[in-house]
Amino acid sequence: MLTKKNFEISLKVSIFAVYFLIFVGGLVRSTGSGMGCPDWPKCFGQWVPPVEKSELPSNYKEIFKVQGKEIADFNVFKTWTEYINRLIGVLIGFCVLSVFFFSFSYWSTSKKIPLLSFVTLIVLGFQGWLGAVVVSTNLAQWMITIHMLVALFIVFLLFLLLHMATKSAPTKTSGLQKLILITLVLTLVQIVFGTQTREEVNLVETTLKVPRSLWVDHLGIFFQIHRSFSIIIVGAHIGTLFLLWRKKTKDLLLKALLISVTLEVLSGIGMAYFGIPKFLQPIHLLLATIVVGILFHLYLSPHENEDFSALP
Repeated sequence: MLTKKNFEISLKVSIFAVYFLIFVGGLVRSTGSGMGCPDWPKCFGQWVPPVEKSELPSNYKEIFKVQGKEIADFNVFKTWTEYINRLIGVLIGFCVLSVFFFSFSYWSTSKKIPLLSFVTLIVLGFQGWLGAVVVSTNLAQWMITIHMLVALFIVFLLFLLLHMATKSAPTKTSGLQKLILITLVLTLVQIVFGTQTREEVNLVETTLKVPRSLWVDHLGIFFQIHRSFSIIIVGAHIGTLFLLWRKKTKDLLLKALLISVTLEVLSGIGMAYFGIPKFLQPIHLLLATIVVGILFHLYLSPHENEDFSALP
């Protein structure tokens, strides 16, 4: 049934699903399962991947080689981790398709909503194609970063649709919104540095035979930038949180942002000083994406008539 309530529900489910996929994608990366399925959209040429090596032909490493290179030995855990990641991506496709379907409940009042819903569906299809490119390029460094940024762009589109359906647009861009936007952009840049740092971790893991506790000592320039830039990021968030607190803006979102930023900083410290624990890697990534989602949601909300002159 085409109702506005169903549209809002489908949007919220889609937002949750995309964040869950980002978390699972982080698990795929932290467990080294990115090439668990060497082909796309099938996995080892099958719609349901094998559970044992005996189910594959004896020369499977030659058959499914990527960019002329033989793949690693079959690992059932890595294969099914990547396959489940793909299945969740398919489910998100159906979620966003439902968003597009229910968006027509706004056709008579705002044609922008169904049109933007269609754009979101197209971007999701592009993201699926990017996933295929990531596999075909054997997890090329910058392709993974682009794949991550497109996922965040989908989150922004879904939040924008939710805002258009449920909130009134601000009449002007406030000073606080400008600060939120600056903080958002800086955080996105930090995420890019983080994805590149992740590639440095992969390089150290695969090429250097050193204990995990010493990996950080062998990371390169992106890690150095990522670590130093975090000081600017923390400062920007402190300023944003302070002004939000003074304005009593979105109390629930304010607390969510404070908690997310705090946990993000703690997880970063944990990774830097405790040998980059595998369990922290997807958590660190998920928290960063939650932070930018909250910032974008706050940016879309009206923050009018601030009197910054009253601030100490």
